[in-house]
Parts: sequence; C-alpha cells; structure tokens
Amino acid sequence: MAGYKETPRQKMIAMMYLVLTALLALNVSKEILDAFLVVNESIESTNASISSKIKDSYVKFEMQYSLNPDKVGKYYNTATELRSEANDLRAYIVDLKFTLIKYAERKSDEEVSERYYKDTVINGEHQQFLELVKVPSKDKYDRVSNYMVERGDISGSGEAYVLGARMDEFRKSVLDAMKLPSDSRKIGLITDMDGVVYRDADGRRQDWGQHNFYTTILAADITILNRIIGEVNTAEFIAINYLYSSVSETDFKFDEIKAKVIPKSTYVLQGQKYEADVLVAAIDKQLEATIRVLPGADTLTEQNMSRAIVIEGQAGSGKLEFPGSTVGIQKYAGVIEMVDPATNKMTPYHFKGGYIVAPPALTVAPLKMNVLYIGVDNPVAISAPGIPDENINTSIGHGVLKRDADGKDWTVRINSMPKGVSRTNISATAVVEKKDLILGTVEFRVKRVPTPNAEIAGQSDGKMDKNRLLAAGAIIPNMRDFEFEIYYEVTGYTFATIINGDWIPKNVRGNRFTDEINGIIRGGKRKQKFFFENIQAKGPDGSIRSLNPINLELK
Repeated sequence: MAGYKETPRQKMIAMMYLVLTALLALNVSKEILDAFLVVNESIESTNASISSKIKDSYVKFEMQYSLNPDKVGKYYNTATELRSEANDLRAYIVDLKFTLIKYAERKSDEEVSERYYKDTVINGEHQQFLELVKVPSKDKYDRVSNYMVERGDISGSGEAYVLGARMDEFRKSVLDAMKLPSDSRKIGLITDMDGVVYRDADGRRQDWGQHNFYTTILAADITILNRIIGEVNTAEFIAINYLYSSVSETDFKFDEIKAKVIPKSTYVLQGQKYEADVLVAAIDKQLEATIRVLPGADTLTEQNMSRAIVIEGQAGSGKLEFPGSTVGIQKYAGVIEMVDPATNKMTPYHFKGGYIVAPPALTVAPLKMNVLYIGVDNPVAISAPGIPDENINTSIGHGVLKRDADGKDWTVRINSMPKGVSRTNISATAVVEKKDLILGTVEFRVKRVPTPNAEIAGQSDGKMDKNRLLAAGAIIPNMRDFEFEIYYEVTGYTFATIINGDWIPKNVRGNRFTDEINGIIRGGKRKQKFFFENIQAKGPDGSIRSLNPINLELK
C-alpha cells in the first residue's frame, strides 16, 4: 500500500475514515447502556437484601453479648470494629458516586441532589436513591476517567487508587479477624494482589485502577462502585458469622443470673404504649417471681419501694406497659424477686431501662419539584416514622390528593386556586391502636406552570436557511429544564414581513404556517426578516399565555 505517494485528497479521505472509526468506537449503543442500568438496579437490590441480613446478624450477636459480655465480649468487640470500618468504606463509596456525577455533569451539590436523587425508604431507613437513568452524561467517560485515573498510562494517579487502598485496608481487617492468610480469596475485595493480572482488550498489562475505571463510561463506573459495596457487604457478612460461630454453645452458659429488659421499641409515638419484657435468664420454669417497677426512677431503693407498681410474673419474667402520654425521655427502675434454688431464699435482681416518647411526625416530599404546580399531576411521598403506609389517611386544602395504584406514593392534582392564594396544606392522620392520631400538616407553595419558549426549528431569533424554515412549518412551545412532561397548544399568532417597502401582517389560528405564509417565505430574499408576534398558547391549566416573539432572517 505504500508503493506510491498518496495525493492530499487521498490523505484527507483516509483521515476522515480514521475519525469516523474513532467516533463509532466512542458511541455506546442504547442496548448496552440499558444493560448497565438493569445490572446496576439488580446489584442495588442485592445490596439492600444483604444489608438486612447483616443487620439481623448484629442484633443476634448483640443479644448474646448482653447475656454474657465476659465470654462473648472479645468476638463482639471485633465485630463492632469491623462494622464501623465497613460503614466508613460504604459511606466513602456512596460519596464517591455523588462526586463522579457532580464532576461529569459540572453541577453543584444542590443541583445533583435535586435532579438525580430522590428520597426513598430502604430497610426502614430514609435514604437518597440515585436515579441513574436521569443522568445525561451516563454514557460519557472523559471527565470521570480523568478523575478516577488521571493518566491512563501512569499507574497510581487518581481517586481509583485511594479507593483501592481503602479496600485493601478493610480486606486486611477482615482477614485478621478471621485469621486467614493475606493471599486468601475467600472474602473478595481483590485489587492488585500477587498472582492477579489485569489486561486490556489488546493484551497490555494494567493495574486494578486502570482496568476498572480507565475509559469506562459513568454508568459502568456507578455499577462497579455498587458492586464493590456488594463485596464489602459480603465480606462483612462472612466475617460477622465467622465471629459469631466462634462462640460455642457452651459459651452461652451463664456464670450469674441477671435481670434483663427487652423492649418492643424504645421509640414510642405520643398516645401509644411502651411495652417491654423483663426477665431473669437460666432459671427454673416452675419458679414464681414478683416484679416491682417505679416509673421515673434511676434505681429502686428502700426509700421509694413503697411507690413501686407490683407486677405478677412467672419463670423470672413479666411484661411492662407504660402509657406514652408525656413527650420526652422516660426512665424506670425495678426489681425482680424470686427464690434462689441454691439458698432457698428470696433474692432480688435489679433492672432499669428507658424509652423516648415522640410526637407524631409527618413527612411529605415532592418527588420532582419543591413546589406543587397547577394543572399537572405532582407526585409526592408521604410517610410517618413508626406507622405503616396503609394506616395513613390524608387530606389537602386545595386540590385532589390520591394514592397511586402501587399504594406507595401519592399524586396531587390542583386545577385552580382561589384568587390571592398561593399555598396549600397536606394533612394526615393515622389509626394507632384503634385510635385516630393526628400526624401533622405540611405547607406547600403552589405555582402556575412556567411559560414555554416559542421556537421555530429550535430558534427564537437569528438567521435561518429558507428550506429549514419551510420544513419546520410551525411554532413549537418548548419547556426547557422543566421536570414535568406537559404541552402547550399555540392557539394563534401574527406573521409579518416587509415586501417592497410595505408592512404585510397576517393573523393565523393554530401554530402551523398557512399556504399563504409558505408562499411568502418561498419568495423571500436573502436577509429578508420574518416576524412571528402576538403568539398565544393554552396551558394544561387552561390559562392563555402570551409567548415571546420570534424574529428570523433568511440566510
């Protein structure tokens, strides 16, 4: 192919083919992008499931520690340290995802939170959930690659290596807790470990940071980071279960008898009851017990014993019930008295506890904008801590509030507002222990939907080719940077131009160009100006808006 000299034209054609090939290589197909979104959603669901299992494991571990801290303490303390390290690493990765989106989109923290995140409830906790499908640059890699791996051909430069170092640190903690060798692959979280080789598509060696984050699109980066969170969860789950199983059944035998309080919940809504079980472990089921408890006391003494409430119990246990009438921190102290089988004497076992009585709280969060708009369906999330969604009843001051078909979210529809009124209230009640409980009221601003921008072929002014103007054939109202999919209908406009020194106006109904207007445009000359004025449009709320004029000049 190099046996002759190429002409400049041939060189230019060859260069164009190279550019086209590069552009095709950079284009990520919609199917591949959709696959990333599906995989990412699946990983997030799996992570939430494992997090719930980890939480249950800690609860079980904590219960055994409370029963016998001397024998369980060593393993429980190690588990607690691992939990703290895992939480720190997960929080860092969640923040890294946020930073990548902010960096790729060139947005502020507030803009990223409002546009791409929504409040949701995961495992009973309110969290911000990333809606990756809404991120415009999810198929781009240039800025995020530079952030994660600053120079693709230089190892160790960029945030990917900070992430890798933190993964290695957590991995070492888990291996030490499980007494596993440093080269063990049982728990995952493998970066640049000995014996692990990474290569690119051309077979060139890479390190872990380059392999995962160099020239990787944003959607893939988020998916990889969620996968790493899954590996952290798995490693933590394996380690916690290993530590728990290290305590044999014989270790759960008791050296002494202690009174224990097991509350159903330490968070009580005003109007509800606080309930708890008090018990003494490792006792004969045939033994009877007398329980005395005094609300508001730190300890039960001979001086205040006469004011204590007596509760009948059996097998060293009984049930406590206190009315949740007073808001704030509540405390109590008591004693379980029972016969010690060894001495045949009545023996006291003291206990104490506390709980919080909180007023009902109502949370109403718009899912798209921070205001309610007239004439559109405004999705909102309504919840109250400690109350199932199905027990919540709602009302609205102006408009209609309906629960969605899935029963999770709500929709507010406001078709009109009284003159001079710009706010509305959403209130809620709930049925708690067969009683109606007022949860609260949240106020919202109510606005008309914004006025759209009148455009022809995407322009409101400037120069335009005659054929492009004729092909457009209509005025289009464009809602820029507005979350709702709403449409305005242009009801009429005035077209005008100057022909042979005369001002020629034409009044038109609708948004289309008439045949007469098309004829004038076809006969138009270079630099001739066309004016589209008095543009009227009808919005979803039924109101008529005057839109901006359009002034175009033929090229």
